[in-house]
Amino acid sequence: MPRNFKEELIFTALMAGLMVIVMETYNVILAQGVDSGIALEIIKGYPVALLVAACLDLLLVGPSMKGIFFKFIFKPAWQKTPIKIALGISTLMVLGMVTCMSLFGIIVTFGIGNISWVMYGHAWLLNLILALPLQLLIVGPICRFLLARVQASFDARQ
Repeated sequence: MPRNFKEELIFTALMAGLMVIVMETYNVILAQGVDSGIALEIIKGYPVALLVAACLDLLLVGPSMKGIFFKFIFKPAWQKTPIKIALGISTLMVLGMVTCMSLFGIIVTFGIGNISWVMYGHAWLLNLILALPLQLLIVGPICRFLLARVQASFDARQ
């Protein structure tokens, strides 16, 4: 896990970068299917989605979900293993990010005036179905591994 702000930025860039590219691809395929314009559509939407996701992670969802985890969920009586903490925070982060990014995706795709609760709920559920296992089983472990490598290289230089 990140030990300082610099590592938090690196970790967020890795995590958001991988999650956004997979989720962007998934949502484009859901919206328009697989066709010859899919790569362009993904590339076109990726930078803005990445910027929004990174800002949400660093400024809103990350701090609030970590606060909720440590105030209401994490109990000192638990065995304080890093994996339990990482999985707990990751699960809350996915819930928060799916909530925010599903709304972002609907607004970008359909416009703010054309949103319904049914549309949002459908997008939220479909995004959660992919995002939670993607985060817990693939992207989270990859990013924690890469962060550990970065931390080891920082430690070796000191």
